[in-house]
This record gives sequence, C-alpha cells and structure tokens, in this order.
Amino acid sequence: MYITHETMNYQRIKTLQKDYGYDELQEMINSGDAWKMEGSYGRAASEALSSGACMLPKEFKIDYYGNRVPSRDVLKPGTKGTYQNSKRFWEQVYNGFIEL
Repeated sequence: MYITHETMNYQRIKTLQKDYGYDELQEMINSGDAWKMEGSYGRAASEALSSGACMLPKEFKIDYYGNRVPSRDVLKPGTKGTYQNSKRFWEQVYNGFIEL
C-alpha cells in the first residue's frame, strides 16, 4: 500500500524516524543542542533537514554563536527544514523510492 502526501502525518514521520535511527538527531534539533555542539552534529542536522529526514521545531532556537535558527512554520512550505519537506521524504522512503 502506497502512502500519499495526504496520509503521511506527523506521528507516522516520528515512527519512521525512530525505525530508521533519526529520532535522536530530531530530538537534538528540537532542543537546539544540534546547533550548540561540535560542527559534525550541526552538519549532520543540516543534511537531515535538507533531505527531509528531520524537520525544524515549531519554535525558533539560538545557535552557538547567538544566531536565530528559524521555526519550520516561518519557512516557505516544502523547503529545507519544513514539515512538508519531511512528509515528501518519508513518503518516498515508505513507498520504496528512497532506500536508507
């Protein structure tokens, strides 16, 4: 059974993140810790946001340098870090178009 954009939801994304090992990185992004640790964590978070494996939280965060990291709701829908980008990514994983 294929999952469509309408049937992929936040809870299903969270389950898939856990199944594929992205849940800890997502939690680091949600808490803001990904932006306060050594560079490899920030780079991994940025790559996961770009792909759609993770999404930004609903509230902004401050990085190590005092810069504001935006919330997912202030970004253009479907772009890096948004819920829509994650929906698209996890649909493709679930439907077998992306292999992790």
